[in-house]
Amino acid sequence: MRFPNRKLRTAVDGEDSGVSAHFKNPFVHELRFTPLQKLKIAVMTMTLFPVRLLFAAFMMLLAWPFAFMATVGRSEDAVEPLSWWRWLVDLVLKAIMRAMWFSGGFHWVRVKGRPALPSEAPILTMAPHSSYFDAIPVTMTMASIVMKTESKDIPVWGTLIKFIRPVFVSRSDQDSRRKTVEEIKRRACSDGEWPQIMIFPEGTCTNRSCLIAFKPGAFIPGVPVQPVLLRYPNEMVRISSTPKQGVFKILWLTLCQLHNSIEIEYLPTYTPSEEEKKDPALFASNVRHIMAKALGLPIIDYSFEDCQLAMAKGPLRLPRHTCLLEFARLVRRLGLKTGVTDEVLHEEAFKVRKLCGSRLDVEGFSQYLNQPLTEAVQDIFSLFEEHGKMDVREYVIALSVVCRPFRYLETIKLAFRMFEAQEDGAVVEDELAVVLKTALGIGDFVVCDLFRAIDCQDKGKITFDDFCRFLENCPDFVEQYHCLHEPIPQPSRESTSPSSTNGFCADFSPRDPSTRSAAHSKKQD
Repeated sequence: MRFPNRKLRTAVDGEDSGVSAHFKNPFVHELRFTPLQKLKIAVMTMTLFPVRLLFAAFMMLLAWPFAFMATVGRSEDAVEPLSWWRWLVDLVLKAIMRAMWFSGGFHWVRVKGRPALPSEAPILTMAPHSSYFDAIPVTMTMASIVMKTESKDIPVWGTLIKFIRPVFVSRSDQDSRRKTVEEIKRRACSDGEWPQIMIFPEGTCTNRSCLIAFKPGAFIPGVPVQPVLLRYPNEMVRISSTPKQGVFKILWLTLCQLHNSIEIEYLPTYTPSEEEKKDPALFASNVRHIMAKALGLPIIDYSFEDCQLAMAKGPLRLPRHTCLLEFARLVRRLGLKTGVTDEVLHEEAFKVRKLCGSRLDVEGFSQYLNQPLTEAVQDIFSLFEEHGKMDVREYVIALSVVCRPFRYLETIKLAFRMFEAQEDGAVVEDELAVVLKTALGIGDFVVCDLFRAIDCQDKGKITFDDFCRFLENCPDFVEQYHCLHEPIPQPSRESTSPSSTNGFCADFSPRDPSTRSAAHSKKQD
């Protein structure tokens, strides 16, 4: 039993960033401490942490009456001339917020470059976005931000948020995205009357190891933008609250440090060309390249949607290192994720089942996708390929995972339907290995023990109902069977294309066909 030996490409998209290296999953942030560091954290937890937390809460409560007074009777749709008393309230709130951050260990905020005026750059694009501490430049400038509507109903915090006149996004309104873009455009084209809008174009938190794809919202208005860089040069704790990291944990560790460094750099204002005004994606890409070069970071084409793969929790969840992120990027690039519903996936599964396990070469796979044989198609094929051919059922399983990241059990059920025998709806061990490796990154050597535990009657095959019963009785089987602690296979397939980036894959392709059991071969016949 072995993993196939191959390599996914690791070149960095956009070689002008000057960085070319293997980099981590941007949605995973791992912290490791020495015994001495753990001792320091323990001491700080009992001494400094509660004091800082109470003082921060006090400062927020102190800021509330000033923010409430400034927002009473103010229109949400029209900008008003800044009266002297509102200007004074603005200064008081900035001072209170600065005192709050100071108490949290951010004693000095290093600012480089010149902040542009609202008339020069109505929109500020800030990156990388990594934690709630990214609010520091927001409170320093009192710039508007884009936030969900529910935030304004949070006691105390909601009033402070309304003071900076954010652009609210409603999750319950299906037309919310269009309205948000229109509101951003209306404010950006007001000749500096409205406050600047500060936008995090990545759309989600990362570990700051790279810049992921920028969402186009900040670039659709086609107005000049000022790129703003955030750096946290801390030695012990990297301030990053990625989806799996947890907000409170980062807050706790950060407040346990005597001093936290932060640096804000304002780059020169970027004025879009006529071509960029017509193409927001091009505008966003060019700004991202400039910011990546200044940060010295690589750029990759993963997006906010890919973050959902890293957020999935429960007994059926993705490993920390997975090729499914690369797979998601490729299928999105080809438009294969668009319009994929449960019905479409079931139709794909029914179509693939008719192939009876026949393996396709790259030309056959290209015809199956109804796509020309492009580099992206070849990249997808290489993720599953063994000896020049692949099992399309694995592609359907992976597609189900990236389109339904929080519904792994339905993906497993779909996979069973593609592999199961018609007479009894059961799969054998090697087929379960393919299913779990593709969907969850579980290695062959783990599945052997797992299969025996599910097949308690020693029938040599299991059904989906058997798997569900096992899951109910052993919901922590991932940890119990050490499914996610296997060594990650080293890549070996060479390529020089700058468009594909993946240095954190866990192989999820099937085992060598020559190792499949006689029972499996008989079933395929």
